[in-house]
Amino acid sequence: MELNETYRPLPEATEAAAATTTPAADETQHVTYAQQSTQEDVINRLREIDLNACEADKQEIDYLKQTFYKNHKAAQEAARKSFMEEGGNPDDFTPAPDPMENVFKEVMSSIKEKRSALAAEQEQLLEENLQKKLALLERMKELTESGEDTGIIYNDFKQLQQEWNDIKAVPAAKVNELWKSYQLYTEKFYDRVKLNNEFREYDFKKNLEQKTRLCEAAEKLAEEADVISAFHQLQKLHQEYRSIGPVAKELRERIWARFKAASTTVNRRHQQHFEQLKEREQHNLDQKTVICEIAESMEYDTLKTFNDWEEKTKEILALQAKWKTIGYAPQKMNVKIFERFRAACDDFFQRKAAFFKSVKENMADNLEKKRALCEQAETLKNSTDWKTTSEQLTRLQKEWKTIGPVAKKHSDAIWKRFIGACDYFFEQKAKMTSSQRSVETENMAKKEEIIRQLAALDEAGTTDNATSDRTRQLIKEWNAIGHVPYKEKDRLYDTFHQLVDKLFAKLNITASEKRLNKFKSSISRGGESLSREREKLVRNYESLKSDILTYENNLGFLNLSSKKGNSLVTEIQRKIERLKGELELVQKKIAALDEKAE
Repeated sequence: MELNETYRPLPEATEAAAATTTPAADETQHVTYAQQSTQEDVINRLREIDLNACEADKQEIDYLKQTFYKNHKAAQEAARKSFMEEGGNPDDFTPAPDPMENVFKEVMSSIKEKRSALAAEQEQLLEENLQKKLALLERMKELTESGEDTGIIYNDFKQLQQEWNDIKAVPAAKVNELWKSYQLYTEKFYDRVKLNNEFREYDFKKNLEQKTRLCEAAEKLAEEADVISAFHQLQKLHQEYRSIGPVAKELRERIWARFKAASTTVNRRHQQHFEQLKEREQHNLDQKTVICEIAESMEYDTLKTFNDWEEKTKEILALQAKWKTIGYAPQKMNVKIFERFRAACDDFFQRKAAFFKSVKENMADNLEKKRALCEQAETLKNSTDWKTTSEQLTRLQKEWKTIGPVAKKHSDAIWKRFIGACDYFFEQKAKMTSSQRSVETENMAKKEEIIRQLAALDEAGTTDNATSDRTRQLIKEWNAIGHVPYKEKDRLYDTFHQLVDKLFAKLNITASEKRLNKFKSSISRGGESLSREREKLVRNYESLKSDILTYENNLGFLNLSSKKGNSLVTEIQRKIERLKGELELVQKKIAALDEKAE
């Protein structure tokens, strides 16, 4: 029997073997870890592991530990948030002891002790196996160099080989060195052996059958659904392959090539599996990084109202919900990216709590100010000094508008108290000044006549200077007219301003055309002066566009439910129309310059 076939470890197998323990365990732990949702779940699982700690996977234990402290910190943050919402100072917050933490530490300590003891035992066993194999190598060397008849020592050498195969793992650093020595002495011994061909052929045949069986087993692993299990099974097949003696010389390369090809297929699937896993985890990290960037980019300066904060809170909660749907990031970044996201969320909710606390304090201060105004109005409501008291109450009403909001539960009551005092006075005043109503009726008739004249100017459609002058004269007359009945005030006001806006729109167009004609007549030929004028107009054009965009954006922020809001909207709309007219005129001027330059 000869043993000169050299064992060559596969490159794929070597690389995968080095990474097998961590990635394979990592994938398993992802499933296990995802199932641990509470501290109790984690402790129960750790207790199961503690029953057989020697077989536990370190990666799963690490993930369980992360899960426990993640839930532990989440509970503390929830308690901290509740403390702050109740008005507590964040610096005064002290988390309550967690009774589950001591239980967790006890179970972890038990597991650690058992695993440490196992590690020590395994290290001792590896060292003992190493010494046994070294002793066997010495005996094999002696037999190889012995001068005795090889027929006598053949069985002794076969016994040493059997003992060698019975000894299992040794320190990883010594594996290759031992194998090379074993192979060297084996080949030297068989070089001395002079056995008959029939016995040699029998050994070769038996070894070929065993190696063929291993090839078939390796080839079936290509169909194994669990690529991790397939890889581990392949490693055992490689160990068995090593222990089998040589085959006939002409078959050695062929049988090794077959086993190598099957191994390469399994190893490639194993490698692809973890490459895909790595890609998924990197994709998850990219998604989580984007979520962190969104959470960190909150523009807190723009959050001025409760509604602003509530809208942003919905966004943060949506980001948290999205986060939960994303799988794990690479292990070295998984905790870091979570800490980053949690820090951004904590910052948001801390700022929100501070804002709400500040607003509550402001509302309490506003309530005291409004109560003071109520007391003043109630003191004045029985006064008969109609003019002076009216001015005083009007001043109080204006001051009321400058005071910010109060808590909703006080808002209606404090307003009814204030407006009740004001209404009582003005009702008494109205009773004493009923004669004033006839004056208001006359004023209404005058304003309706002005509206009729403005409507006539609008229907005429003229845009000359006379129309402009007449329009301005009617506006002056309108402003000079006194009060009208209160119920008719808004109707008259709206009708009047609609007509004025339409007339000024027509007049502005005509004025714009006049300005354009004047501009056309004023420009002279000359490339350099025309160019400078055009650059100036372009800058003016961009500035007008920016102003229009600013006003249009501002419209969206106004409260249209208030009278003040309606008035401001009307004013901004007028400004926008005026600016658009200016913009159109600048465009026409630029076109005129371009035409002149040609």
